[in-house]
Amino acid sequence: MRRVIEMFGEGRSCVDLAQQLHAVEKAISEAKRRLIHDHVDHCLDAAANGKGARPPALVNEFKTISRYL
Repeated sequence: MRRVIEMFGEGRSCVDLAQQLHAVEKAISEAKRRLIHDHVDHCLDAAANGKGARPPALVNEFKTISRYL
């Protein structure tokens, strides 16, 4: 984000700024997707191995986190 602010101060074109912001959005979206998928994998592994929260709690957690996909 700092780079976008620098680009703005440098008088870069709107196209350059839009491209940079698009890249930032994509990177954040990918990080969020990976975090959620890793969390779901971890929860499912724990449930399959009889560790962690009980099934109703896991289902509720899965429903909650899946809203962010």
